[in-house]
Amino acid sequence: MLELADVEAARERVAETARHTPLEYSHTFSAMTGAAVHLKLETFQRTGAFKIRGATNRIATLTDAEREAGVVTASAGNHAQGVALAATRSGVDSKIVMPEPAPVSKVKATRNYGAEVVLHGEDYSEAADHAHEIEREEGRTYVHAFDDPMVMAGQGTIGLEIVEDCPEVETVVVPIGGGGLISGIATAIKGRNPDVRVIGVQAEGASSAAASLAKGEIVERDSVETIADGIATRRIGDETFPIIRERVDEVVTVSDEEIAVALTKLLERSKTLVEGAGAVPLAAVLEDQFEYADDEVIVPTLCGGNIDLNTLTTVILRGLVKTGRYLRLRTVLKDRPGTLEELTNILSRHRANIYAIRHDRTSRNVALNDAEVELDLETRGHDHVETVLDALEDAGYETEVLL
Repeated sequence: MLELADVEAARERVAETARHTPLEYSHTFSAMTGAAVHLKLETFQRTGAFKIRGATNRIATLTDAEREAGVVTASAGNHAQGVALAATRSGVDSKIVMPEPAPVSKVKATRNYGAEVVLHGEDYSEAADHAHEIEREEGRTYVHAFDDPMVMAGQGTIGLEIVEDCPEVETVVVPIGGGGLISGIATAIKGRNPDVRVIGVQAEGASSAAASLAKGEIVERDSVETIADGIATRRIGDETFPIIRERVDEVVTVSDEEIAVALTKLLERSKTLVEGAGAVPLAAVLEDQFEYADDEVIVPTLCGGNIDLNTLTTVILRGLVKTGRYLRLRTVLKDRPGTLEELTNILSRHRANIYAIRHDRTSRNVALNDAEVELDLETRGHDHVETVLDALEDAGYETEVLL
């Protein structure tokens, strides 16, 4: 099983490529939670995510023959970029299989780092199957995204940085996809200070680790569905499962809506851009998914910031809806002059800002003398939303909330 010495040895190998990332106290999130929250900003890592650490450590341990044959891997994006850059810096040829729905920005970045990219499959598991075919056919070394001791050891260097930069740390919160990151961090943390808690967090739509721990054996999901694409794996690893079971104190889950809220708050309040997987640890803290004491020193590991702009738009919208900052509704008006003005006057009186109006007098869903109207509104919280809806109801409008 992976040990502290493996992580400490990895630190020497990755030092020239991976950055020692900042650990910053957050007044905002400390005030929100009552804890002392320090953010581990792996978003500032080279390639924008932690994966460069494990990839660099694994490639540094290749034999001469393996280096000559090249490497192959599968990834939804961050591991792909890490392997591509680590391989290029080491003079090793790399071929990366990415799922077809992988964010365009991550595909482009992986190619820019020097790898050949092959798009195949609907998710990580299908991409990995194809990558293993390439491994067999071309004799390349497969660099696993998480289920490899050398990869785990590289990721664990984050844990060393946390305990050294914040020796008073009491709880470290880490996202879980396949389990490589948390296996490495937990090994480093528990090796340096066994009293520090390690909490793992998964998205509800990709919760293999939580289910596996509950059952006592690895559980593979039939499918995954989450905005946190960086941790969207069907199962945790054979190598990572026993480490998680032994060294992780608790595993919890968060919903996509909770992830969206955390991402939005990081962007708005801390001016920090993270991807879905990067927001997962903070979401667990904000939503009290595990118990912690007042003033407890908590370090959420913000593991990456490589979010596709189209995905970012969707996530921000979800976060605004969840916090009552955005409302989309549908209603029906009489199709005659002045009725739309009457509706907008009500919204104006109650300080609801109109983003967009869609007015359709030809909709099949309404009578011939009616018009269907959809409105996108900027609101100021859940109480304001209820005030606006009550005002419309009092004025005789039947409304349907769409978002």
